[in-house]
Amino acid sequence: VQLVESGGDLVQPGGSLRLSCAASGFAFTSYPMSWYRQAPGKEREWVARIDSGSGTANYADSVKGRITVSRDNRKATVYLQMDSLKPEDTAVYYCYTQIWRFGEPRDYWGQGTQVTVSS
Repeated sequence: VQLVESGGDLVQPGGSLRLSCAASGFAFTSYPMSWYRQAPGKEREWVARIDSGSGTANYADSVKGRITVSRDNRKATVYLQMDSLKPEDTAVYYCYTQIWRFGEPRDYWGQGTQVTVSS
Protein backbone atom coordinates (compact mmCIF):
# COMPACT_ATOMS: atom_id res chain seq x y z
CA VAL A 1 0.00 0.00 0.00
CA GLN A 2 1.34 3.38 -0.96
CA LEU A 3 -0.17 6.85 -0.53
CA VAL A 4 1.71 9.76 -2.09
CA GLU A 5 0.58 13.32 -1.46
CA SER A 6 1.48 16.31 -3.58
CA GLY A 7 0.41 19.89 -4.16
CA GLY A 8 1.49 21.58 -0.96
CA ASP A 9 2.90 25.06 -1.31
CA LEU A 10 3.27 28.53 0.18
CA VAL A 11 0.10 30.54 -0.47
CA GLN A 12 -1.22 33.90 0.67
CA PRO A 13 -4.26 34.18 2.95
CA GLY A 14 -7.42 33.92 0.90
CA GLY A 15 -5.69 31.81 -1.73
CA SER A 16 -6.40 28.31 -2.96
CA LEU A 17 -4.57 25.02 -3.30
CA ARG A 18 -5.46 21.56 -4.50
CA LEU A 19 -3.75 18.63 -2.84
CA SER A 20 -3.60 15.20 -4.44
CA CYS A 21 -3.05 11.76 -2.98
CA ALA A 22 -2.15 8.99 -5.40
CA ALA A 23 -2.97 5.55 -4.01
CA SER A 24 -1.67 2.15 -5.04
CA GLY A 25 -1.37 -1.40 -3.77
CA PHE A 26 -4.97 -1.93 -2.73
CA ALA A 27 -8.51 -1.86 -4.11
CA PHE A 28 -8.91 1.90 -4.01
CA THR A 29 -12.54 1.89 -5.07
CA SER A 30 -13.50 -0.20 -2.04
CA TYR A 31 -12.21 2.06 0.70
CA PRO A 32 -13.04 5.43 2.20
CA MET A 33 -10.22 7.95 2.15
CA SER A 34 -9.44 10.70 4.60
CA TRP A 35 -7.26 13.75 4.99
CA TYR A 36 -5.62 14.78 8.24
CA ARG A 37 -3.33 17.65 9.10
CA GLN A 38 -0.77 18.44 11.73
CA ALA A 39 0.28 21.96 12.60
CA PRO A 40 3.58 22.68 14.40
CA GLY A 41 3.28 21.83 18.07
CA LYS A 42 -0.21 20.40 17.71
CA GLU A 43 -1.71 16.95 17.44
CA ARG A 44 -2.74 15.52 14.12
CA GLU A 45 -6.38 16.32 13.39
CA TRP A 46 -8.94 14.93 11.01
CA VAL A 47 -9.94 17.24 8.14
CA ALA A 48 -12.20 15.39 5.74
CA ARG A 49 -13.39 11.95 4.65
CA ILE A 50 -14.97 10.60 1.47
CA ASP A 51 -16.85 7.32 1.16
CA SER A 52 -15.87 4.67 -1.30
CA GLY A 53 -19.22 4.21 -3.00
CA SER A 54 -21.58 7.15 -2.87
CA GLY A 55 -18.80 9.68 -2.56
CA THR A 56 -20.44 11.16 0.50
CA ALA A 57 -18.06 13.56 2.20
CA ASN A 58 -17.73 14.77 5.76
CA TYR A 59 -15.70 17.69 7.07
CA ALA A 60 -14.29 19.06 10.27
CA ASP A 61 -16.14 22.17 11.42
CA SER A 62 -12.96 24.21 11.11
CA VAL A 63 -12.82 23.70 7.32
CA LYS A 64 -16.48 23.24 6.38
CA GLY A 65 -17.45 25.50 3.50
CA ARG A 66 -13.84 26.16 2.46
CA ILE A 67 -12.51 22.69 1.68
CA THR A 68 -13.85 20.03 -0.67
CA VAL A 69 -12.71 16.42 -0.82
CA SER A 70 -13.21 14.38 -3.99
CA ARG A 71 -11.92 11.22 -5.59
CA ASP A 72 -11.22 9.88 -9.06
CA ASN A 73 -11.53 6.12 -8.87
CA ARG A 74 -10.14 5.65 -12.39
CA LYS A 75 -6.93 7.37 -11.33
CA ALA A 76 -6.95 5.99 -7.75
CA THR A 77 -6.49 9.52 -6.51
CA VAL A 78 -8.16 11.59 -3.82
CA TYR A 79 -8.10 15.37 -3.85
CA LEU A 80 -8.46 18.16 -1.33
CA GLN A 81 -9.50 21.49 -2.80
CA MET A 82 -8.79 24.24 -0.32
CA ASP A 83 -10.16 27.74 -0.81
CA SER A 84 -10.19 30.90 1.31
CA LEU A 85 -7.11 29.64 3.08
CA LYS A 86 -6.23 31.05 6.47
CA PRO A 87 -2.92 31.15 8.35
CA GLU A 88 -4.35 28.58 10.76
CA ASP A 89 -4.60 26.14 7.87
CA THR A 90 -0.80 25.95 7.88
CA ALA A 91 0.12 22.32 8.50
CA VAL A 92 1.45 19.15 7.00
CA TYR A 93 -1.47 17.43 5.28
CA TYR A 94 -1.67 13.64 5.25
CA CYS A 95 -3.70 11.17 3.26
CA TYR A 96 -5.06 8.19 5.23
CA THR A 97 -6.94 4.97 4.79
CA GLN A 98 -7.64 1.91 6.88
CA ILE A 99 -7.58 -1.48 5.23
CA TRP A 100 -8.61 -4.83 6.65
CA ARG A 101 -6.00 -7.49 6.04
CA PHE A 102 -5.80 -10.93 7.59
CA GLY A 103 -8.76 -10.08 9.81
CA GLU A 104 -7.20 -6.93 11.26
CA PRO A 105 -7.51 -3.22 10.47
CA ARG A 106 -4.29 -1.59 9.37
CA ASP A 107 -3.71 2.15 9.14
CA TYR A 108 -1.85 3.60 6.18
CA TRP A 109 -0.54 7.15 5.91
CA GLY A 110 1.19 9.11 3.20
CA GLN A 111 4.40 11.01 3.82
CA GLY A 112 2.58 14.35 3.99
CA THR A 113 2.71 17.57 2.02
CA GLN A 114 3.41 20.98 3.56
CA VAL A 115 0.86 23.77 3.24
CA THR A 116 1.93 27.20 4.45
CA VAL A 117 -0.50 30.11 4.46
CA SER A 118 1.32 33.36 4.97
CA SER A 119 1.64 36.83 3.50
